[in-house]
Amino acid sequence: MTRGSRPYDATKRVLDVVSAGAALIVLSPVIAAIALLVALKLGRPVMFSQQRPGKDGRLFTLRKFRTMRDIDEANGFVTDEQRLTPFGRALRSMSLDELPSLWNVLRGDMSMVGPRPLLVEYLPRYTPEHARRHEVKPGITGLAQANGRNALSWDEKFELDVRYVDERSLSVDFRIILATVKAVFARDGISHRGHATMHKFGEDHG
Repeated sequence: MTRGSRPYDATKRVLDVVSAGAALIVLSPVIAAIALLVALKLGRPVMFSQQRPGKDGRLFTLRKFRTMRDIDEANGFVTDEQRLTPFGRALRSMSLDELPSLWNVLRGDMSMVGPRPLLVEYLPRYTPEHARRHEVKPGITGLAQANGRNALSWDEKFELDVRYVDERSLSVDFRIILATVKAVFARDGISHRGHATMHKFGEDHG
């Protein structure tokens, strides 16, 4: 085993493939319907694609449904708050924008459960402890998402991410998934106070 790996990791990969594959098949009508609605309401491209760091900091292309308008300075659509539409906000509140990320799980870029993949620009800002979140694959959901989502501070998120790295197991993943489903239906922690989602790491948010 490589440094930091656990016997559970091999089982976790099998569970990821099975669950992501099954979800893509079962939810294919929902995915198709959302893709059509995004095209009608926001235009093309339907998908949002962006490089994100994965396990060991290796970059991969994250795929999600688009939730924002294009930048349009003439009409005042510049910041994330201005560009996020009510339709996009609804997709995010129910985590439906994350459905294309199931393909990332199937490919092996991500896991169903793990620290959320963050922006590449954050990498130089991490402390050695923060960087431990990259000892495992990023997840569609994680311990931070099950315990407050974007209502948490960055320090709280990183603490939970590293805790997951140290404590990951089948029972932990199962509890995280159940807590995430509950949080999504309750629409808890969708955004940080005063922001469309979460202020950028390293920025003063007042």
